[in-house]
Amino acid sequence: MPTQPHYLRIKQYIMDGIRSRQFVPGGKIPGEVELARQFQVSRMTVNKALRDLAEAGILQRFAGDGTYVAERKAESPLLQINNIAEEIEARGHQHSAQLYKLESLSASEDIALRLGVPENSTVYRSLIVHKENGVAIQVEDRYINPVFAPDYLEQDFTRRTPNDYLMKNCPLTDIEHSVEAVLPTAQEQQMLELSTAEPCLQVLRRTWSHKKLVSFARLLHPGSRYKLRSHTRVRR
Repeated sequence: MPTQPHYLRIKQYIMDGIRSRQFVPGGKIPGEVELARQFQVSRMTVNKALRDLAEAGILQRFAGDGTYVAERKAESPLLQINNIAEEIEARGHQHSAQLYKLESLSASEDIALRLGVPENSTVYRSLIVHKENGVAIQVEDRYINPVFAPDYLEQDFTRRTPNDYLMKNCPLTDIEHSVEAVLPTAQEQQMLELSTAEPCLQVLRRTWSHKKLVSFARLLHPGSRYKLRSHTRVRR
């Protein structure tokens, strides 16, 4: 059986230490000399392992100071719809949700246009704050066409996310969204536990299930705690 390269063993050691919180975000990891001695390898081998992790955004290196675990923002793919609870758990963190509203109401002109229903028709609304390790990272203000999700108001959205419910009951096939920087309202600032009205990332998203417009959501993320990413393959 082939032996794992030394630099990969060092990378695995550091990643395991981050997952177990032996090495915490913002904290310093052992220096090159110490790691070289521990693994009985050259500093060049250690340097390759640390360089790879720094290029991946996991570590930050400072000349003359040392290497630290990067303070990583929560991250979501821009061109996909993922379950935020699963994203958080994949990072080794704990998801929790605080439910502010779960109600039936008459669609305003704006909501009716966005959801493709007549004005004043009945729609469902959920207002939820998602947290990662107790820190608020998203306000999810979602409107649903009840024709496609009749038991939406019966769900416990502190135990499952709207995304999980919708994907299982009316699988999402198409999305439309826009992203912009906005300032939160006073209420949103309080919900996100922000000390000042710092800029936030706002995502306006509509979702379809087999050509049926099911949901409109406004997702608000603190700019200092969250980022969106996109990866597109260019065909040649």
